Amino acid sequence: MSLLEDRVPINARRWRGGRFVIAAAAGVFAGLTIAGTLPFTYALAGFFVVAAATVLAVHSAKEDDRRAQPIAIADRGDDFLRALVAGLPDPVVALDRDGRVLALNDRARVLAPALRQGEPVAFALRMPELIEAIGRAAAQGEEQRVVYSERVPIDRWFETIVMPVKRDPAASRLDFVLMTFHDLTPLRRVEEMRADFVANASHELRTPLAALLGFIETLQGSAREDAKARERFLAIMQEQARRMARLIDDLLSLSRIELNAHRRPDTPVDLVPIVRQVVDGLETLARDRGVTVSIEAADALAVLGDHDELVRIFENLVENALKYGAAGRRVDIKIGLGASADGEPEARVSVRDYGPGIAPEHLPRLTERFYRVDVTESRAQGGTGLGLALVKHILNRHRGRLTIDSAPGAGATFTIHLPTAAAAHLR
Repeated sequence: MSLLEDRVPINARRWRGGRFVIAAAAGVFAGLTIAGTLPFTYALAGFFVVAAATVLAVHSAKEDDRRAQPIAIADRGDDFLRALVAGLPDPVVALDRDGRVLALNDRARVLAPALRQGEPVAFALRMPELIEAIGRAAAQGEEQRVVYSERVPIDRWFETIVMPVKRDPAASRLDFVLMTFHDLTPLRRVEEMRADFVANASHELRTPLAALLGFIETLQGSAREDAKARERFLAIMQEQARRMARLIDDLLSLSRIELNAHRRPDTPVDLVPIVRQVVDGLETLARDRGVTVSIEAADALAVLGDHDELVRIFENLVENALKYGAAGRRVDIKIGLGASADGEPEARVSVRDYGPGIAPEHLPRLTERFYRVDVTESRAQGGTGLGLALVKHILNRHRGRLTIDSAPGAGATFTIHLPTAAAAHLR
């Protein structure tokens, strides 16, 4: 039975009790008048006083019930509101008309730990534009949207939708204000990465293209009949054209890998022959740089992977070690079995050089597209700035990871971690 239905018999019993009191008072005062104990005028006045007091008492009790009823309903409504807010996937905060917190979910607590139920939202959220939007929503009864950013502890962007809510659409006043927070940080970062990528790719392509155009104009003009200049310029043009081809090839490879990032390879592949194949293919480069490559490997180590993509990984890592670590005259490759943080078996392939090493501030950014520790050196070595980005994306597709250990003057070690075929089948 609902709370409204409970009120009917309660009020009826009160009115019956009131009528009984009035009837009893009438009988008492009539008896006193008949017995001559109390004059009729006084008896009539006393009866009216008792009757009026009884009616007022019953009416007062009815008003108390009426005032208490919305509170009871509100209590039930707040319980429902708290349960509803708790189940929403985004950070959500419900406020009363005065801006005090009625309910919030765990995600909102993580977003703003200072939020407390019953306290003004302004105590926890110190963004004036957001507080103003809450005030406008409460005053105007219209949805408000606010985009704001936080700089501490890290850069984050949010869109907050402030929605006034009425339980009864016909009511003139709203019941509460619902604030929903959408995290725009991933979208902003993707947009920044896209802008950086376009700018960097355009720059990397423009440089060799400008060189090609310049030499073509020279050959068409003053160097038209100069055989020595023509040979030298054509060699430079060929190198610049190859650089553009490598860059375009890497860009296309990166696009293909990202397109298939959700498709995990399911073909068993032995890493040992792949690494040996890569080292054999780079033997000429190693000999030209005067670098000795050693391999320490188990008999076999199977993972689920794409053969060609795994070859691309080790080509990038070994070629980088031969180019940038050539000063150490040695590259060591180790292939073995290890354990992940979860205790699952994983294949590990480490490529270590003994070159100049990498400063700590560069390590977190090495897998970013077009990021280079030394731009001039990278271009001199024929690098595109996409090699380690390709490694990272291929590993992501294979559900693997890359770790880098280095220090200035101590060389660098790049280690590939991949689930073994048996462990991958269990996931």
